[in-house]
Amino acid sequence: MSLSAAFNSLKSSNLISWKTTGKLQQTLAGCIELAGKTLHTGKVSKVKVLPGFAGEGRNFEFQSKLIPASIDFARESPLCTTLCKDGYKIRTVEHLLSALEAKGIDNCIIQIRSLDPEDSEVEVPIFDGSASAWVEAIEQVGRKEALDRCGNNAEKLAPYLNEPLHVLRNDSFIVGLPSSEVCITCGIDFPKVNSFFLCYADLNSCHCFYASLAKIYVNYIQVEHMRAAGLIKGGSLDNAIVCSATKGWLNPPLRFHDEPCRHKVLDLIGDLSLFARSGSQGFPVAHIVSFKGGHSLNADLVRRLSGINV
Repeated sequence: MSLSAAFNSLKSSNLISWKTTGKLQQTLAGCIELAGKTLHTGKVSKVKVLPGFAGEGRNFEFQSKLIPASIDFARESPLCTTLCKDGYKIRTVEHLLSALEAKGIDNCIIQIRSLDPEDSEVEVPIFDGSASAWVEAIEQVGRKEALDRCGNNAEKLAPYLNEPLHVLRNDSFIVGLPSSEVCITCGIDFPKVNSFFLCYADLNSCHCFYASLAKIYVNYIQVEHMRAAGLIKGGSLDNAIVCSATKGWLNPPLRFHDEPCRHKVLDLIGDLSLFARSGSQGFPVAHIVSFKGGHSLNADLVRRLSGINV
């Protein structure tokens, strides 16, 4: 049985067919080490990304615990994507995963630690609020063909959407439509903001030219509410763009006129990468249409793709 046939036999619905990309799985050609302040806790954390074995995918390592970057370990959390296992949590993984997915780093080990060795929860650094630091680090170290533990390479598969599907929460929704290429349409409803964005390209070009430089955006009236809830302790005008309904952008200029939509695409790629299996591509080959989407809705879509009722 071929690898694609094996994948298709595992799925619990007819939504997805796994097909070869004509490429071999990749990993990093060296190690990446970055440290920085985190968005929600405001603490400093250190991340080391190492090459991984073919077929093993992307895995986080925290306090000697291995947590796969999989929807099976994703949990609801405000304003970020969190992975949990055995009482340990890793927050705000979406920007790093977005860069790894788009740059084709299919297999790697992501070691992360905080300055407090007793912490059971840690967060990926926020840097400037975009994924540019991760993209630059990946491009600097480069990538290479991944080999499994027996020294063999492995083909890379991609999930193709076979039929339309949708997920929704209140007035927010994501629709997936069958397509021969990756296409992303994003819409938001935010004061003083260009509300729509479209990209039609492979993941790498979409991410590098449209999404990776886009910073987090927030509504000014929400800032104090989030801080009162114990969030965004590390947030600042250096790592987010802030908008007022009456005054517009409080810290211009924007990098792009549609930067908030571009950041939604950045998050979408990172969250949907949680569908990846055994070094495969996680983001489905489909036309994904998102309106007022967020991390929870993105996770709902991945669960639907995985045959999990939501």
